[in-house]
Amino acid sequence: MDIESSRSGAHGEPDAAAWVTVEEWGGSSGSALSRTAVLTASASSLASNRFGSRWGRIGSRVLGAFVPEGFPGSVTPDYVPFQMWDTLQGLSTYIRAMLSTQALLGAIGVGEKSATVIGATFQWFLRDLTGMLGGILFAFYQGSNLDSNAKMWRLVADFMNDLGMLMDLLSPLFPSSLIIIMCLGSLSRSFTGVASGATRAALTQHFALANNAADISAKEGSQETLATMSGMGLGMLLAHVTRGHDLVVWVSFLSLTIFHMYANYKAVQSLSLSTLNYERTSILLQYFMEHGEGACIAFLRGFMKSILSCIVVTGTMQAN
Repeated sequence: MDIESSRSGAHGEPDAAAWVTVEEWGGSSGSALSRTAVLTASASSLASNRFGSRWGRIGSRVLGAFVPEGFPGSVTPDYVPFQMWDTLQGLSTYIRAMLSTQALLGAIGVGEKSATVIGATFQWFLRDLTGMLGGILFAFYQGSNLDSNAKMWRLVADFMNDLGMLMDLLSPLFPSSLIIIMCLGSLSRSFTGVASGATRAALTQHFALANNAADISAKEGSQETLATMSGMGLGMLLAHVTRGHDLVVWVSFLSLTIFHMYANYKAVQSLSLSTLNYERTSILLQYFMEHGEGACIAFLRGFMKSILSCIVVTGTMQAN
């Protein structure tokens, strides 16, 4: 906010023509500033002027609830394509979740007179317990590898989630093995929760250009909430339309699953990570061996960029 004033008159007394101007500017250190309003006041008048249309200001406010402050200058260029594909894959996940949950609830006897509350509760408890134990074991064995292989584990996480939903959808077809299928599905999704959460933290650090990892994480949560609500609504509609039509349910589920994996592949493909892991280092060394000195310079540049990124991330973590 800028303030500009003007005074005139003899012997230091304020003149009637004295005025004060207050300017409002929008933006942040990560993006270009733009003037949004001007307020001019004098002894006899008060005038205000806003720049931009009303709908444009409303759109900016709405957009600000879902993107980090200073967007797009405060994030890396690969943030937008990744978030676009990630939102689409999340939307397909929540639509399929309604179909798989409906099948699972039917398998444990919801809506049947012969089913008992205690039996359904025990089955659900055993399912959740298996998932919790599976998540602990997965974090113990693979937790240290998730940062350096974020792309691979993100694809693995979504594949395991698809496998868990498939187990839920299969559960009504094998009533004698219901408990085993339920537990396997929960175990599969437990890997998803650990791997997805850990890789998301690594990607958030990658996207943050203005020390705004917390803001990016918060806005990603808002985007996911919007996708969840949309997916739940569409999923309930799809579940109602396909109810009693098993073939349509399976065709819809498999079609959405194929799209889900494609969207995940495109999201991971759009990432341009600037750090070296074992696989990327091996690729660079192989390229160096095949192309000689010019590749050596490119390798050293990439290596130094990786070292600088690690120093910046470490300094940020220590400062926080």
